[in-house]
Amino acid sequence: MLTKRIIPCLDIKDGRTVKGINFINLRDAGDPVEMARQYADQNADELVFLDISATEQKRKTLADLVLKVAAAIDIPFTVGGGISSVTDVAILLKNGADKVSINSAAFKNPELINECAQQFGSQCIVIAIDAKVIKGQWKVHLVGGKIPTEVDLFDWAKEVAERGAGEILFTSMDHDGTKEGFANKALARLSEEVNIPIIASGGAGEISHFVDTFTHGKSDAALAASIFHFGEISIPELKQQLKQQHLAIRI
Repeated sequence: MLTKRIIPCLDIKDGRTVKGINFINLRDAGDPVEMARQYADQNADELVFLDISATEQKRKTLADLVLKVAAAIDIPFTVGGGISSVTDVAILLKNGADKVSINSAAFKNPELINECAQQFGSQCIVIAIDAKVIKGQWKVHLVGGKIPTEVDLFDWAKEVAERGAGEILFTSMDHDGTKEGFANKALARLSEEVNIPIIASGGAGEISHFVDTFTHGKSDAALAASIFHFGEISIPELKQQLKQQHLAIRI
């Protein structure tokens, strides 16, 4: 049985960690390098850094941040935000990222997934998908959730897996920041329809939500932000509780 992973997510804006609800109303949560060090010390399995305000002009800032984080921690970390080319991926991996997360650029140019997987290996390529329910159907959204599309979540997930993505990071915009639990029905369907790991994102509020997403949602990993950032749940406590539920967890 593969070990279930606990992944704190640091949303980065202008060099600081921020957190909001339903992708809006952002508030400051701290220095990303110091937070990364603390999470590594707490035995997080991985970290995810998402530059939510990334533009081409900020690429250097993100690359510099990756260098600082790589020097501070000894666990895998994924970097995303504004990545739109093979060159962008190469810079971030060279600076110490273990994986990259690509969202809007992959949707607009799906061939980018094939190119990155071929050049760097599927294990480095995470495709992030933000989606919400529109008229009863899960629809993909772009640019930090700001632009809706007509594309079905599950159709897009199957395509990215076929193109060589190593993992899918699925964020339910409807659940993001609500602390009411993950979108487990959608997550379970994703796990059934694609043959790559699924990271659950959006909705973590209590330990039972992690238990639910690993069991009912069939998630391979669970990502959360504010409950870790603001000390509502500690990672060591969470892992002990999950272990007691007979889940495969790295303590």
